[in-house]
Amino acid sequence: MRESTFRIEGMNCQHCVMAVKKAVEALQGVESAQVEIGKADVKYDEGKTGPSEIERAITDAGYKVVKDV
Repeated sequence: MRESTFRIEGMNCQHCVMAVKKAVEALQGVESAQVEIGKADVKYDEGKTGPSEIERAITDAGYKVVKDV
């Protein structure tokens, strides 16, 4: 299992938190997602999913993943 943190823009309420959590936890291989406004800590099986799929799920839910510079 691997754990990664994703910084997210556009979240401002509990509905946003639940939308991201639901989208990420729907991915095969995601064991858990601890989501709060502005970030998601995701524990996942690298053999089944990866950061790009998790970022896509967050984007598809209507939010922007912020890349560290």
